[in-house]
Amino acid sequence: MNYFLVFSLLGLFSYFPFTYAENYIVDIPFGAYNPELNTPAKVWFDPPRIFITVGDSITWYNDDKEGHTVTSGESSGRFGWMSDNFGTPDGYFDSGRFMPGESWSFQFEESGTFSYFCVIHPWMEGIVIVENKIPDYPHDATGSKLDFPLLMYTPDKDIEVNLTWDPPVIKTHEKIQFVYQFYDPQTNSNLAKMKYTFIIFQNGKEIFRDEGLNQIGGDYRNFVFDNDGSIIIRIEGIESSSILSEESVTVAGQIEHKSARTVDFTTVVYENSEKLIHEDYHIKPAQRLEFYYELAIIFILVPAALFAYVIYWLKKKPNTKLGKSGAV
Repeated sequence: MNYFLVFSLLGLFSYFPFTYAENYIVDIPFGAYNPELNTPAKVWFDPPRIFITVGDSITWYNDDKEGHTVTSGESSGRFGWMSDNFGTPDGYFDSGRFMPGESWSFQFEESGTFSYFCVIHPWMEGIVIVENKIPDYPHDATGSKLDFPLLMYTPDKDIEVNLTWDPPVIKTHEKIQFVYQFYDPQTNSNLAKMKYTFIIFQNGKEIFRDEGLNQIGGDYRNFVFDNDGSIIIRIEGIESSSILSEESVTVAGQIEHKSARTVDFTTVVYENSEKLIHEDYHIKPAQRLEFYYELAIIFILVPAALFAYVIYWLKKKPNTKLGKSGAV
């Protein structure tokens, strides 16, 4: 088998567009241009954080009274612009200036977390989180749908290997059970007491290896993936524990080595958004004056109430102080 070709295919076909792309809307509300506290805009981009999948697009509508940009990179923060920090673009996308009533769209072709801001009003910032599409059926590393059990023959055609895994769509941080069986293709009967090595490669690197000896024709392995990406499930060195099936004795008495009995299966591991803990990204919406009014009320009323209680307590306290000539 040409393993270089297999790894090349894994790198080329890591993920595929299994569903139709969607378009999402982000609004730039009226008042976003204003860095002051009392502004009609509760957020600068609505929604300020949005989750989409690879291949989806976003359209930003400018409902403000001034022109804006949608530029990938780090913003200045709420008050950074006052100290000559106007944000740092990273070059991934940039709308250029578009005016009130206009819009701009961008399609995301790669996964990741993308911060963006307005270079004209650098306190305005938002985040786009792009996740990989997850199909609802198992497939190999080239995207072809798989039907369980999978069937492969060793190069010498002497052994048939069947493989299934559960759940059928593999995600990170989720236990996967690989179940496999060995058969004699001539008699269609189970082969027991077969020695083998179970190996998993991910993104071209070996991440798991375990020796095995099945007892009743089949065996299984459990595994949890930490990372997403294409994988190869390899079962190699398959032989009977009682017969050296990789060797045969010639008439001259010399040992002739057969090619190693190895089968490969491929698929893709997807990032599990339900079990993966995402960072709680800090979005800075426009602050409201009402918040400061509420704080002012608290700072005034609480001390006043405490003061009134102290006065009341002092008036109610009995006077036990005796005068110097109080006794007759």
